[in-house]
Amino acid sequence: MMAQLQQGGPDEKEKTTALKDLLSRIDLDELMKKDEPPLEFPDTLEGFEYIFNEKGQLRHIKTGEPFVFNYREDLHRWNQKRYEALGEIITKYVYELLQTECHLKKVTLPVDATESEPKSFIFMSEDALTNPDKLLVLIHGNGVVRAGQWARRLIINEDLDSGTQIPYIKKAIEEGYGVIVLNPNENYIEVEKTKAQVQLSSDSSDEPAEKRERKDKIQKETKKRRDFYEKYRNPQKEKETMQMYIRDNGSPEEHAIYVWDHFISQSAAENVFFVAHSYGGLAFVELMIQREAEVKNKVTAVALTDSVHNVWHQEVGKSIREWMRENCCNWVSSSEPLDTSVESMLPDCPRVSAGAVVPPSAPSLAHSPLWFPALERCTGYCRCLGLVVAVQTQ
Repeated sequence: MMAQLQQGGPDEKEKTTALKDLLSRIDLDELMKKDEPPLEFPDTLEGFEYIFNEKGQLRHIKTGEPFVFNYREDLHRWNQKRYEALGEIITKYVYELLQTECHLKKVTLPVDATESEPKSFIFMSEDALTNPDKLLVLIHGNGVVRAGQWARRLIINEDLDSGTQIPYIKKAIEEGYGVIVLNPNENYIEVEKTKAQVQLSSDSSDEPAEKRERKDKIQKETKKRRDFYEKYRNPQKEKETMQMYIRDNGSPEEHAIYVWDHFISQSAAENVFFVAHSYGGLAFVELMIQREAEVKNKVTAVALTDSVHNVWHQEVGKSIREWMRENCCNWVSSSEPLDTSVESMLPDCPRVSAGAVVPPSAPSLAHSPLWFPALERCTGYCRCLGLVVAVQTQ
């Protein structure tokens, strides 16, 4: 067939070139797969035929089996989209639990948001700003997780207690803490581009006309080649979207500072405690850099878990590093016994073992049974979620 195409005219040669390019990029087995089903999924757990049982485990309504990622064996992209759709439903489900089971209230950000602008939100207990004694602030890591979650994968594959912050929150409230749950990954909303915006984004450029013409020609050739590929691959075209960032909350770092300025710093609590996981640790360190005096005055102890902060890259000053050594501790994934010192190349807070055998990519704090909120002031110590953080004696 290839030899026949090569003997043809310009059009046939162009198809031959495109086909060669296709075969070099895509496994031949991919070309033999069935057409991809529509990327249309249920918008409820029941629609997916799943439910959380009395143990907080996600199980199939009919079979009682755990979630199956490879619902269609030969369609990885479709399975991934299905997984993401389920994840969005679980995010909303956790939001509901924060309000119904933990009795937290949802607070819109920015606090002075207009009707039309993009908005985010956090959750807090009724006494978060009025509790005179103690306040617990929770910051999750980066990625797809949202307020109230530690890890989506653990929620789906393990249970709600492993993957959410709910056990922390319930115990903290039981122990008399006010609670604020940050939402650092909710930085923008996505809206579908209009045809005019799609055209504008492709046309608008300050490049010289000659360079733009060459680029347009390449784009047309690429589109023609892609259209040819689609006869074989049959992928679904997804809608083009644009991101509209939330004012003063366009990144995890911005969000942490905004919540500090408008809520945490205004709280009546004499002692503020942070638990920050992964990128949440970096966001806390950035907060310290920007609000050093305020944080030192109000924060008693910080439990970091697998924190990815870096005092060199973030250009953390000596005074902050000294404060972190006295008031912070970073529990990291390790096979060593709980609280065993773990060597660090960075001159900041102590690093110790979380004392749990952890599956790859699973946050140690979520998987360990030791991680429940019981932040208790003792003589010369703060107990952070059942783990001891040495702090300066007061």
